[in-house]
Amino acid sequence: MDTLPSPPPGRTAGLMQFVRRRIAAREWPPGTRLPSLRGMALQQGVSKSTVVEAYDRLAAEGAIQARAGAGFYVAGPLAPLALAEIGPRLNRQIDPLWVSRQSLDLGAQASKPGCGWLPDSWMPQDAIRRALRQVARDPDAPLTDYAPALGLPTLRSEIARHLGTRGLAVDPRHILLTDSGTQAMDLLCRFLIQPGDAVLVDDPCYFNFLALLRAHRAHIIGVPHDPDGPDMDRFEAALREHRPRFYLSNTGPHNPTGARLSADKARRIRALAQAHDLILIEDDIFGDFESSPSARLTADDSRDRVAQVGSFSKTLSASLRCGYLIAREDWLDALADLRTATTFSGAGLTQAVIARLLRDGAWQQHTRRLRQRLARARPRAVRLLNALDVRPWHEPEDGMFLWCRLPAGIDGARLAQAGLQQGLMLAPGNVFSQSQSAGGMMRFNVSQMDDPRLPDRLATLLKS
Repeated sequence: MDTLPSPPPGRTAGLMQFVRRRIAAREWPPGTRLPSLRGMALQQGVSKSTVVEAYDRLAAEGAIQARAGAGFYVAGPLAPLALAEIGPRLNRQIDPLWVSRQSLDLGAQASKPGCGWLPDSWMPQDAIRRALRQVARDPDAPLTDYAPALGLPTLRSEIARHLGTRGLAVDPRHILLTDSGTQAMDLLCRFLIQPGDAVLVDDPCYFNFLALLRAHRAHIIGVPHDPDGPDMDRFEAALREHRPRFYLSNTGPHNPTGARLSADKARRIRALAQAHDLILIEDDIFGDFESSPSARLTADDSRDRVAQVGSFSKTLSASLRCGYLIAREDWLDALADLRTATTFSGAGLTQAVIARLLRDGAWQQHTRRLRQRLARARPRAVRLLNALDVRPWHEPEDGMFLWCRLPAGIDGARLAQAGLQQGLMLAPGNVFSQSQSAGGMMRFNVSQMDDPRLPDRLATLLKS
């Protein structure tokens, strides 16, 4: 697991907090022997008397117990899992879970240039209403019954047909429908890893990757990301050193950077995956934002090692919860069992509505309009940010995200905290960074930057 920070030297309360966090993160489960008095003192740079006092207080609380002649041990039962306690210790105002919850909970009057989805006004609400009416009139529609274990065959076939238009040959038998892209990744984590297994992610990466992997107690290894994909020297070094179980990435457009994976790096990653027994999980939920397809980790000779995840939340509706998972056939049966064990069945009515939207062409027309609209919004957002001395790290060809450098001396976390007080939701760089090396960066969503109040609000924050 990631190393938690040490307490302030000489502080009994700090040492107690350090021990409590280890217990809450389940790094020290019940029965774990704590470091000796002398060992803890040396490890944390505090006096032995401080350790004695901290251990005695924790024992009085019931968090640990002393065993005569044997030392101190974590008391039972197992502490409830606290995701905020796992991984690098962040200010609660800007950790990944808190940013997600602020995005969801801030009212409609708030400006949300840091959120990860499109405005309601950009979504095909009339087409969704029409599809709902059509499904409601269909006597064979799944209005009340459970969906099949793999999901409705009609939607699986429509997804395969659509992916074929993007040059991705997929057999519908290899598609499992889920309630979201996140659920698809959760199933893959349950299927592929045990607590403590190493997993590679990009640094920066989508912040909910970090939260989800911490929930599965994975050992997360970040690899620096370039405009054409991961740093390959660091990628290969991580494979040799950590022997990770899988690599999880957006291949294009990348979240948060907007980068596109190059064909050369895709080939090198596939070759390294074969050589190091590495599984590749390709999160492709932004693929339909691309004006022309970028390279993918999946190729005809790599399907045994690659699982793909897709979703309609970003392009269609976050309320019609539906994603999908594409994997080799012998994995799919076990993944369907996991799906049944954890949620029993999918939302058949939702699947029927989405199948209708794909079949009548409404969704395809909508995504074409989205690409055009984003292409107009992107340069406007760049001009707004440049005027504030906020510079894109890379100007992407497609998608909704800009990964930007803040003016010198500006910390993204403090800026985000101040923004919340003014009803402004921002996404500071370190939320996306496993190494916590992106303090001067921030992600902006170009589709959420038309609020006329935004330039003045950002200018005021940057000057404060």
